Amino acid sequence: MPATATGGARAEEAAAAAAAAPSGSSSAPSSCMGTRPEELAARLAAGGPGVVAAGEGLEGEQERVLALREIKNQIIGNRTKKLLYLRLGAVPAVVAALAEPAASPAALVQAAAAAGSFACGVDDGARAVLAAGAVGHLTRLLAHPDDKVVDACARALRMIYQSKQAPNFDVNNEKNMDFLLSLLDSNNENVTELAANIISHSCDSNTEQLALCGAGVPQKLVSLFGGSVNLRDACLDSMTAIVRNNWEVASRFASMDHGKSFRSIVGLIHDRTPRTRLLACLCLIAIGHASPCHFPDRQIKTKLILVLLELIEEPGHVGDEAPLALTTLIKDSVELQKQAFSTNAVAKLSNHLVANSLETRRAVTILLALAELCSKEEESRSQLMSGQVSTLILDALKHDCADIRIAACSCLKNISRSSKVLSAGRLSCDTIVAPLVQLLCDSSTSVQVAALGAICNIAVNLTPRKSVLLHSGVVSQLVNLSKSMDPTLRLKSVLALRNSMFLLNPKDKDFIMKELTISTLSSLICDSEHFVQEQTLALVHNLLDGYVDAVNYVIGEDGMVINALSRQLNNASTPGVCIQGMLVLTNMAAGDELSKEAVMDVIVPHRSDRIKPSFVVNFLQSKDKQLRVASLWCILNLAYPKSDASSTRVARLQNAGVISQVKSMRNDPCLDCKLRVSTVLDHC
Repeated sequence: MPATATGGARAEEAAAAAAAAPSGSSSAPSSCMGTRPEELAARLAAGGPGVVAAGEGLEGEQERVLALREIKNQIIGNRTKKLLYLRLGAVPAVVAALAEPAASPAALVQAAAAAGSFACGVDDGARAVLAAGAVGHLTRLLAHPDDKVVDACARALRMIYQSKQAPNFDVNNEKNMDFLLSLLDSNNENVTELAANIISHSCDSNTEQLALCGAGVPQKLVSLFGGSVNLRDACLDSMTAIVRNNWEVASRFASMDHGKSFRSIVGLIHDRTPRTRLLACLCLIAIGHASPCHFPDRQIKTKLILVLLELIEEPGHVGDEAPLALTTLIKDSVELQKQAFSTNAVAKLSNHLVANSLETRRAVTILLALAELCSKEEESRSQLMSGQVSTLILDALKHDCADIRIAACSCLKNISRSSKVLSAGRLSCDTIVAPLVQLLCDSSTSVQVAALGAICNIAVNLTPRKSVLLHSGVVSQLVNLSKSMDPTLRLKSVLALRNSMFLLNPKDKDFIMKELTISTLSSLICDSEHFVQEQTLALVHNLLDGYVDAVNYVIGEDGMVINALSRQLNNASTPGVCIQGMLVLTNMAAGDELSKEAVMDVIVPHRSDRIKPSFVVNFLQSKDKQLRVASLWCILNLAYPKSDASSTRVARLQNAGVISQVKSMRNDPCLDCKLRVSTVLDHC
């Protein structure tokens, strides 16, 4: 099947077309009828169900077969034609042929192939096929006496179940499970491959995984590894779905038959077929992540890394997905990232990226793999930045493809965890800040979020040279994004501002506050998202740290900021918000008498000649030790140093029940709390 202007046929469609091709020359030539889509759709619809039964005989049936075959041949690999036939309403007529009791095997084969093709790669097509009831008819026809019909229907169902539009097959239903097991026991490989595809599509929850495991499905799948390459690959994919993120199932499988089944998958990572090697690697990675204790063999993990690095050289889908599999394998593991580095993974990935175009899917997955390799290992970051790929990463930030821009940002996010790398080499702070700031205005929210992640790390690791970042226009962009309707953008922009404020000199803190404004700061403290509230209070904490006069931002302008803080603490929303709020008050309480009194008015405010019960008492009773410690530090700063003013504050705290609560904490299980309690009581 030659490629069309809208793309070539997928492997599944090509196989279905080959199987549905006529085996003889007895059929009437297709030239005897019109081949325009409008004519074909009209002819098929006009025939309708019951054509043969109504007496039109062999001629009418032959015409239907020809129409179905011509439609199938036109739509395979051609998205434009599929959409045209969808608009012409051809799908219900195609499916109607499957429902026709008197339909010939030839008509059923062509109708099944066409229905599967409509569902392949086009969501609207899959929806139309499902709406017409094709799944029920195709499933029923799996019991047809003609093997060609069974093969065609199994292939069509496989294409349907590869679509995200297809409904899940409920394996918790006993009848459904029996049906699935019967498919796995079939002597027809197309049918058993269909069963594996159904499992891969429908196995989403722990209960489904356990049901399949309990029914002996893993054993059946392993027993099918000796079949064709396609069947073996489908079974490997199904095994991955069954064990993914399920400790119990993965553990049971790893110890099944004294480890024989597990070893059979290990053996497949050396198979001669690249796709099989990739799928075997993915299955082992899923088992290792779900049940690490059953996958302790370091040698196997090293083999996985080496196999995946080899697979990157393969053409097509396998080479594109191999870096992503490597990323999954080494994610968050210092040990595996060290192993990958020792196998020269950074150099191999970098060389492949430099030698090939950035235009491919593989460029995205390689950049993501390099990002993960640099997430924890300083050696990986240094090696990556010493080569030509550093320039390529900068180019990727300006690429037309959003996925490539995101992957490049991910790389820079992890590279910039190293202040050493940022201050030297090809990718200095000066060269990467400008393009990252430009990406904050990107049309893609995902790109903006990725750029913010990189800027967050740059901001915290560039303490001696933050002026480069601050005067790049980034602050005004961050302030604008902090007002976004998207909560993730608000959170990430506040995080970047918080990190920018960290260990900053007073002059630059004033610069940020001039852009941010007290009004915006107080609004962010009361944001609808708890995480935004928490990080905004952390920003205020960094603002106060080491800058005595910064307290004026908190208590100035009619106390907008401290009033917002007071509301949040009195509402006692989440532990994180309360901890950050108490750290702000602790910083203020370490200041002058004016600052201490401002804190007292938040903790024990006077109301109509009575003292309102303090939220601090509840904080001191919290199960969160960090909140208890932060509250004790605040009380200590209010009581220290001893003076007439501090004695008055202690009396107010005593009347509010705060000091008595502190006394009850002498035997707090947290050692840090016990030490703070002792110090507080010494000053009371």
